[in-house]
Amino acid sequence: MQIRFGTLVAWLALYFLLCLLPMGLALVFERPPARTFFVELGVLFGLLGLGVLAMQLVISGRHPWFAKGGGQDNLLQFHRQMGIFGWLLILAHPLTLLIAEPQFLDYLHPADQPLRAVTLSALLVASTLLIITSLWRVGCKLQYEWWRALHGLFALFVVSAGVSHALLVSNYTAGWPVKIGLLVVMGAALLLLVDSRLLRPWRLKGKPWTVIRAEKIDGDASRLVLQADNHPGMPFKPGQYAWLTLGDSPFSVRQHPFSINSKDNNPMRLEFTVKHAGDFTRSLSDVKAGSRAWVEGPYGVFTLNPDNNRDTVMVAGGVGVTPIISMLRSCAAAQSARNLLLLYANIDQASVLFADELAALSAQLNLKVVHVLKEPPEDWQGEQGLIDEALLERYLDNVSSSTDYYVCGPTPLMNVAETELRARQVPLKHIYSERFNLV
Repeated sequence: MQIRFGTLVAWLALYFLLCLLPMGLALVFERPPARTFFVELGVLFGLLGLGVLAMQLVISGRHPWFAKGGGQDNLLQFHRQMGIFGWLLILAHPLTLLIAEPQFLDYLHPADQPLRAVTLSALLVASTLLIITSLWRVGCKLQYEWWRALHGLFALFVVSAGVSHALLVSNYTAGWPVKIGLLVVMGAALLLLVDSRLLRPWRLKGKPWTVIRAEKIDGDASRLVLQADNHPGMPFKPGQYAWLTLGDSPFSVRQHPFSINSKDNNPMRLEFTVKHAGDFTRSLSDVKAGSRAWVEGPYGVFTLNPDNNRDTVMVAGGVGVTPIISMLRSCAAAQSARNLLLLYANIDQASVLFADELAALSAQLNLKVVHVLKEPPEDWQGEQGLIDEALLERYLDNVSSSTDYYVCGPTPLMNVAETELRARQVPLKHIYSERFNLV
């Protein structure tokens, strides 16, 4: 995706300032008498960890005002890395204190204060499970829907229990200014979690959608077409995605992100094309026409302006073509005169999505489509293998310096394409990319 350096620096500065806020409040107001270095270090580990974990609730909430322009895929990667960092801080907090003064073990002794001991032990277990189930969800054979519900509950418990612990210890938090400041900061983070999981679905109740078509299509995928039900729909830009919920209520753990495939000139009609990758995606073609659906979005900055006539190169792999087909459809609707090149990689011919439509769009637009198959049929006349440096060298050799580049697909393909573009000194402002790893 495209990121503005100045905006990125500003958001990172704000993020880390908010992470440091609990520790800053504790150090500014009514500082207690100093103890040994490692005791103070252990305490500060805990306060910093609390700030980092509270900010995790902000990052993961899909709030459009937070890090606007950063891209949800990048925010997710940042969320994962900072989650690990926050967990390490939470572990370092008791370990450092116990190394400095072993009598702190009494905090975990149930004979003294059972509620405190159980809560702190549960806090350590919950934060560890939060990390394990997030990093190794597939290995743990945990369905996405149940993981999402557990993730929210663990996060709510960890932050709430952490704030309660900090207030009850009442060392750095003895003064009312610190108590009030912590409650306001942490309360705001918890309210954002409540907003994303409860209030946002409630607001969606006034904007239902109706399924007008659900069908299996070539490429081992399903197509779902929705119509806005007595509301103006959802304006979006070509390339954006939305979170889809099927059923009579928007309150559901079965909410999944999919690229919007339709043209951008009709916000009341949305189309999604979904590769079969699990039980939920395989069941989409069985959805009955007339069923109720709910759409949250749009999200993403992997977008194209159809009225812009800059030359455009698109590199896609597999399901990564789904946001790009929306761009191409919108260009056709706008009668765009730009030069377009699509390098599209798949395992075999049966895996290709929108094959006939891409051929038709090639006749409507100044579009050249290059199919690349890893396992081509015997009579295949096109490119074979993978989209690698050699293939990119052939097709990007005569591209002008004013060209825009869109890259979407599996991580190895994206790494190769982005590396090659940077090696060609393509300015970052002309490179747009998006990774399909939101779940």
